[in-house]
Amino acid sequence: MARIGFVGLGNMGGPMAANLVKAGHEVRGFDLSDAAKARLTEAGGTVCASAAETVAGADVVVTMLPAGRHVEAVYTGEGGLIAAAATGTLFIDSSTIDVATARRVAAAADEAGMAMVDAPVSGGVGGAQAGTLTFMVGGSEAAFEEAKPYLDVMGKTIVHAGGPGNGQAAKICNNMILGISMIGVSEAFVLAEKLGLDHQKLFDISSTASGQCWSLTTYCPVPGPVPTSPANRDYQAGFTAAMMLKDLKLAQDAANASGAATPLGAEAAQIYSLFDGAGNGEVDFSGIIRFLRGTG
Repeated sequence: MARIGFVGLGNMGGPMAANLVKAGHEVRGFDLSDAAKARLTEAGGTVCASAAETVAGADVVVTMLPAGRHVEAVYTGEGGLIAAAATGTLFIDSSTIDVATARRVAAAADEAGMAMVDAPVSGGVGGAQAGTLTFMVGGSEAAFEEAKPYLDVMGKTIVHAGGPGNGQAAKICNNMILGISMIGVSEAFVLAEKLGLDHQKLFDISSTASGQCWSLTTYCPVPGPVPTSPANRDYQAGFTAAMMLKDLKLAQDAANASGAATPLGAEAAQIYSLFDGAGNGEVDFSGIIRFLRGTG
């Protein structure tokens, strides 16, 4: 079993760390939140006094942080993880950040003699708790193979997307699809309501026709057709609108930097920006249907 450092024990990182503990690994973690640290202790892990302390003697270090600036500071800042770790330490960053930062940090790790992968996730808090996350992994083939046994503990689907930064590229492209499709499905239900078409009837037809997509069949934005969707619990978040907006903005930044045309992605970012700006940042992103109705 490995000695694992884990930095970032929030809604996603906490359950991921707990699953590593359950698998028999020795997990030492750090977070700025006392509540998050307490949850790691309850799960059987050990709390450290700083991020740098988590790498002492660690074979592997996993990070789950809010944004690119946090990742860069934690890894390459004064007293950061790269400086504190022993040569040969494996770094797994599961944050969702911009591609350029992911590639800069990976290059810094490589220069210091460390293997690193960017491994953002899909699957939300439920997937983190159940250990069924999808990991989109960027890095060398050797780093991917080294990281995979640990990712297998925390996830169900592990995909090597290519070189450094490609995990982040896959994540933002996937979530741009998701954001656009959720708006499209929500618009269809709003139109159906205006035309007197029952929610269940539309679902029964579109879920088996050309309108079928994950946003409809797994995460349906109206109550009833999919009992496990957030629509049945007043849009209590599995994945917040604020997080969707973050990913859509990352996609737009990447599109602008690369010269890609993403008009629907840009429109989706604008719609979610308005929804977030109206105080709905912590609502599940499928709650966008309320905004389209003019009720949220």
